[in-house]
Amino acid sequence: MSDLAAGTTGRGALDDLAALDASAARDTRAWRRWLRNPNSLIGGVIVLLVVASALTSLFWTPYNPLAVDPAHALAGPSLHHLLGTDEYGRDVFSRLMASSQIALFVGALSVLIATVIGIPAGLLAAQRPGAIGQVVLRLADILYGFPALLAAIVLAAAFGASKTTVVLAIGISYIPVFIRVTRSNALVVLNSEYVLAARAYGRRPLAILRRHVVPNIATTIIAQMSLLFSLTVLAEAALDFLGLGTAAPAASWGTMLQSSQNYLGNDALLTVWPSLAIVICVLGFSLLGDGIGELRDARSRH
Repeated sequence: MSDLAAGTTGRGALDDLAALDASAARDTRAWRRWLRNPNSLIGGVIVLLVVASALTSLFWTPYNPLAVDPAHALAGPSLHHLLGTDEYGRDVFSRLMASSQIALFVGALSVLIATVIGIPAGLLAAQRPGAIGQVVLRLADILYGFPALLAAIVLAAAFGASKTTVVLAIGISYIPVFIRVTRSNALVVLNSEYVLAARAYGRRPLAILRRHVVPNIATTIIAQMSLLFSLTVLAEAALDFLGLGTAAPAASWGTMLQSSQNYLGNDALLTVWPSLAIVICVLGFSLLGDGIGELRDARSRH
């Protein structure tokens, strides 16, 4: 009997080691696919550069982004000012670095608000497809009628223009997206054979969501977060341009664009630099989201 128990224990240990080896092999293949995927690789590098710029600007910039120097106003690119100066003599490169803080701050909080509310609501709509699910979907339809611009105008009229106004406006407008994406993907998992087997086994609905649904839709949600982050950067810049978000003299790509339009005849590059920064940031998060989605599809095929 003791030999039988020892043999069983040995086989269990071997099974555990085999499972660990299989998991490590899957992780290795995932990293190789990641490195070979141009979208994920290029997008990841761009996002890392933007994040590095934002973190660096917390402690250092070539010049104080708010320092005014009228003697050097509208100066062109030089060794002292790599991208020139604006109409107040402020260093453009330093302001671009500082602006990345606001772009990432607004993007992160907006997407966080949308996911914290949208994902649980989407899971609830999938788990309870009856009256509760229909109520959730109708509420999502109502929120679809409030785009970020309209929500920002209402919030700015009520509480004044600020970063908080932009965060709430964009976050609220993206809640329906996460509700729809989460619900549609969760329904696929809930109708799968292994979930039906788990229900027959007597597993509780919350346990099914936690152990089966959420892990299987996590990659899709992450990809959607990255894609919406890129749209958030664009929306934040647009709202700042319209004067509904970050107020001057704080640096943001949108306010830099807004102020530079009056000096197109003097220095058109003042418009080019913030526009280029927005395009690069949006491109990075879009490519990253596409890359994650492609890796998810490749993994599902294997």
